[in-house]
Parts: sequence; structure tokens; C-alpha cells
Amino acid sequence: MTEKALRLGTRRSKLAMAQSGQVADAVSQVTGRPVELVEITTYGDVSREHLAQIGGTGVFVAALREALARGEVDFAVHSLKDLPTAQPDELVLAAVPRREDPRDVIVARDALKFTDLPRGARIGTGAPRRMAQLNAYARAHGLEIETVPIRGNVDTRIGYVRTGELDAVVLAAAGLNRIGRTDEVTDFLSVDTVLPAPGQGALAIECAADRADLIAALGALDDPHTRAAVTAERSLLAALEAGCSAPVGALADLLADGRNVKEMRLRGIVGTTDGSTLVQLSTTGPVPETHEQALALGRELATEMLAQGAAGLMGERAR
Repeated sequence: MTEKALRLGTRRSKLAMAQSGQVADAVSQVTGRPVELVEITTYGDVSREHLAQIGGTGVFVAALREALARGEVDFAVHSLKDLPTAQPDELVLAAVPRREDPRDVIVARDALKFTDLPRGARIGTGAPRRMAQLNAYARAHGLEIETVPIRGNVDTRIGYVRTGELDAVVLAAAGLNRIGRTDEVTDFLSVDTVLPAPGQGALAIECAADRADLIAALGALDDPHTRAAVTAERSLLAALEAGCSAPVGALADLLADGRNVKEMRLRGIVGTTDGSTLVQLSTTGPVPETHEQALALGRELATEMLAQGAAGLMGERAR
């Protein structure tokens, strides 16, 4: 008799289905059990409002978490950058698999790079974080751009460029990699130009806290370095009291000396969406060996950023 299939809760978007499918295959391999995808529509999928208006944080997550709580699915896969920083007691992040490319990318007309866009180019993005940093870079380098708020899936966003409505759009490299559309990227934005969203490029596999057997099985997919990095990034975000629609960028990366990983560097940025004012700082320390150490790294940097005036740059603070 074959074991009952594990039910994986996923959003219905093409990207969510692709990344959930990849996780399903991996879970099947480590558990020996079949995994079926259960499609769930979230508020963020049906609302036409801009993410910053509907609260950003959690709009793609709540319905999946409710399905977990009701026992309709055994585990769920989220894009980690969509997860609110507060973790509910009844749920646990069983695994954070190895991170994909965390960078943002440009898809522009005529295969243009960001710095080659014409004067007054219209660039679409739904993220205040991207607007703040692109506008700041443009100001510093004498470029004239206009950032335009947009919503929608990958097809919709790239469609704005194909129809000539926009000159370029900004997307996450990881998402395009996962749906096999990296060839449409015209420019990879260095993290020195645009710091990604906290947790960008990483997935979160979540299940009920009382499912010890499942937590243990899913734990085989966990990547400790990725988990430490995103924990530090999200700790920074939480300490700034900012939701995931706030203009906060963060990236923790490992600094290696030859083959030996020596330290972790955490960079953070917050700015006004017009790019006129930024607070950008970094800190470097030993690679965190515990969850608490990773949290502390994020909190320390947030404290320094708040001392430099970061709070005043975030507009409406998360409720």
C-alpha cells in the first residue's frame, strides 16, 4: 500500500506553481511519499490595488496559513520575502532551502541596460524599495528616470515593455530563473546598485508546529547558511518596524577567505521613494551559529540605521 500523498499548499500563479513543483519533487525524494499541489487563492492574487496600499505584508500568505491551520494542507511554500516577520506560534518554518540569485533584474526594450535607458525612461515596479534605490542611483549618476507603480504577474509586467507602455520593468532574478525566463533579462542589477528585499530569492517551507515527523523530514531541505542570512535580514526588517512593502533593502552574504567562510556581512538600506534621502549601512561579524545570533546581527544594524534617521524615511510605519 502506498503512503498517502502529502498536500502542499501553493498560490496559483505560474511562479508559485513552478517553485512549489520544485519543492514537491524534493520533498518526495526525501520522504518517499507522493506530494500533491493544492492551489489556494490569496487576497494578494485577487486584489487589484497596489501592494503598498493593501498592506504588502502577508497578503499572499494569510490564506495559505489558514489552510494549514485548518489541516487542509500538510505544508505550504512561500516566497520568503512575502512572509510577515512575526512567526505564529502554531506554525514553524521547517526549511529554508538554498537561496536562488537574490538580485533584481531589468527587462527593458531594445535589450537596453539600466544605465543606457533614454532620458526620462519610464521604469515599472511595485516596490517602494526598488523605486527609492533606482531613483537614488539615477540622481547620483545624472540619469533621468520616472518610476511607475505597477502590479501583476511576470507576463503582465513584461507585457508593459512589449507594448511600449513602459521602457523597462524591474523583477526578481530568482522568479525568472524558476520559470525558465532568464533569457529575457536585459540587465542584472548589482546589489551595490539595488539591495534586494529581505529574504529575496529564498523560499520558506512552513508546516504546523505539532507535526514533528514532517518537520524532521522537511528539515532535510534546509540550508543553514541561507537560513542564517535571511534570519538576519528579516530581523533588521522587524527591528525597523517595517512591513515588506516598506522601502527597505537588506542582504546578508558570506565572506570567504579562500574556501573557508569567515564572516557574514549584513547590508541594509532605507530611503524615500524619490531617492532624495537614503540611510545605508553595513555590519560584519562572525557567521551566526544560532538563530539568536542571526537575530542579533539584524537588530544591531537596525539600531544604527534608526540612529541615522531611518525611521523618518519609511512613510507610514507598519501597524
